Amino acid sequence: MLSAHDNELLTRTGPGTPMGVLFRRFWTPVLLASELPAPDCPPVRITVLGEELVAFRDTAGQVGLVEGRCPHRRAELFWGRNEEHGLRCVYHGWKFDVRGACVDMPSEPPESQFREKVGLTAYPVREWGGYLWAYLGPPDLPPPELPRFEWALVPERHRHISKKLQECNWAQSVEGAIDTAHFSFLHMLVDLPEDAPAALRYMKEDGAPRFTLAPTEAGFVVGGARRAGADGAYWRITQFLAPNHSLAPGAERGQNMSGQTWVPIDDESCWVYTYTWNPDRPITEAEREAMRSGRASIHSVVDDQYRPVRNRANDYLIDREAQRAASFTGIAGISEQDACIQDSQGRIYDRTKEHLGTTDVAIIEFRRMMLRMARELLEGREPAAARNGEAYRVRSGAEVAPRATPFAEVAADRLAMPLERG
Repeated sequence: MLSAHDNELLTRTGPGTPMGVLFRRFWTPVLLASELPAPDCPPVRITVLGEELVAFRDTAGQVGLVEGRCPHRRAELFWGRNEEHGLRCVYHGWKFDVRGACVDMPSEPPESQFREKVGLTAYPVREWGGYLWAYLGPPDLPPPELPRFEWALVPERHRHISKKLQECNWAQSVEGAIDTAHFSFLHMLVDLPEDAPAALRYMKEDGAPRFTLAPTEAGFVVGGARRAGADGAYWRITQFLAPNHSLAPGAERGQNMSGQTWVPIDDESCWVYTYTWNPDRPITEAEREAMRSGRASIHSVVDDQYRPVRNRANDYLIDREAQRAASFTGIAGISEQDACIQDSQGRIYDRTKEHLGTTDVAIIEFRRMMLRMARELLEGREPAAARNGEAYRVRSGAEVAPRATPFAEVAADRLAMPLERG
């Protein structure tokens, strides 16, 4: 369990909070690129890390991310006209470019120099892997290189991306992802069919995996080993990458890989950016349709506001008869099953009342790492991972190996990566 103080430190990410300051040292996805599809398209409201912002794509195709209110009378710029290389406030016509500079002030006399004295806070934006990423760090600190995730580097046809709303604090949703012991229960069927994959049988038959952790340059890798026959071990290998990314376990050789990034909207909700990729071949249309429909993937079925169709307000459309006869939860969709449990912990999970067990080692390490990084930054030590984009080019996966094989060997073989690079 955590102290109340540490729980506050972990979960609060608004402006000026220690964790919020840490988050702002890293590039953060803030939109799907398709949400700003064309030059001069309508602007989009964004709240990220507790800041009200507005994003727009100007006439030249450049993306601006600026504070959400006009500095004149604080009218909301979401209502602005996106025109001729800038966003114009509809209240008095003040116009701003993607850098936040005021480029026109028609309500002032022609000779006025006032527009040179006012402007908007603006953040750098990059398009990467189908998302728009923002750097919300200090203006006097140059943005780092983008994290070189493999899913962002593969051709567009080799990946599928989405996003969804999560109605709880970011940290408990991350903890749900890196806790891979729960798959033996939360996502399990009551009875497995005879032709069920071996991996499902390993997970159903062994609900107490043995975990091994190792540090990486951007976070840590965790392997959970379950019994696989008389002498084998079924390893599910997860990556946590600071401050808010996880690559999911379960992909066997040649299968699609997946991961998620959790971006706080405020302290009680977040966006979950989800990506699936295959480095060796394009994602098929049948696979994309399965992801869009929420079948057998961590993508969710969402409405036009990216809110899951099965959500907190409608009890995730739980089917108690299905829970009795078919699935452990009676809720359709891996993503929705995760959300149900994570949301049920409260808008902000009170970790002072929990009792952790032997399968919670990744949870413990995640908290230690994030709290340490936040405290070190308060002391003036910048997070090295933020400026090491190559450290994010890693994989997760699954593998069956002889039970006596050390985790380091399994991971190096399956993921084609060393656990620590000099």
